[in-house]
Amino acid sequence: MGLPNAASGDLSSEMEVDAFRRLFPIQFFERHLAESIRPDGRALGKARDTTIALGPVSSANGSALAKVGSTTMLAAIKMEVMTPSIESPDEGCIAVDFHMPPICSPIVRPGRPAEAAPVISKQLSDTISSSGMIDLRELSLVKGKAAWMAYLDIYCLDADGSLFDAALLSAAAAFSHLQIPFVALNDDGKVVFVSEEEGGENFEKEAVNKEKRKLKLNSLPFSLTCLLHKNYILADPTAEEESVMETIVTVVLDSSGQLVSFYKPGGSVLAYTSAVQDCVALTRQRSKELQMILDEAISGMEID
Repeated sequence: MGLPNAASGDLSSEMEVDAFRRLFPIQFFERHLAESIRPDGRALGKARDTTIALGPVSSANGSALAKVGSTTMLAAIKMEVMTPSIESPDEGCIAVDFHMPPICSPIVRPGRPAEAAPVISKQLSDTISSSGMIDLRELSLVKGKAAWMAYLDIYCLDADGSLFDAALLSAAAAFSHLQIPFVALNDDGKVVFVSEEEGGENFEKEAVNKEKRKLKLNSLPFSLTCLLHKNYILADPTAEEESVMETIVTVVLDSSGQLVSFYKPGGSVLAYTSAVQDCVALTRQRSKELQMILDEAISGMEID
């Protein structure tokens, strides 16, 4: 027994659209852009739904899971005591590593490091440093002798476009969740970790920080990646959109709306002044949204 004509027609139509999408991706997207809408139903300047969960990794000192559409990032911070450098005796350090395991995308092959991973690691490290989000002196324990080394590892669990945006959001959320451990000086003058059971009023060792504490954060950086295609600007592109339209612009602003960085890795479309201004305006609006989402996640943790 065959399918009803209507159902058969719908199925045939869907197959034709899918075939057209695969064979002529530029034309497919341009038909949508002409109507000021994207294949997933979003307006051109609208970002995908975003969520943040704090503290998913219990063994880390700070962690966060950030989802932007399907793009998913897990950030975890581990604190270790190090000897500060001679040049900066009263400062700690932050080491950033971005990972793209094969599970995150079909284009990432087992045994082969993803080409994007070191690029995003460098971008993240530069952004965290230049944004002034963290005063490295806050990581000092004993000047010239001991300081904190914060190891930030970000794992991409699903790579569906705008990877840097989601990675930076997960990093900011993880640092917001971070609790610096309780440490003290032992009899040999070395800094040692102190468990909650060992601490307390009768604690005999010389405390360096008397209890777990939050890291003081300055203005948080937030970013938005946009695609430039002809006269169109698409905010928060998916992986499919990035593969079809190759000119990408990423704008990073801090919480006060000041420009932290502007990144355009090539592409065939020139970033004219008007386009740059539009991208910055979209990023400013997006930063406010992300700040609200992060604030809600932090408030939820405090209530729990």
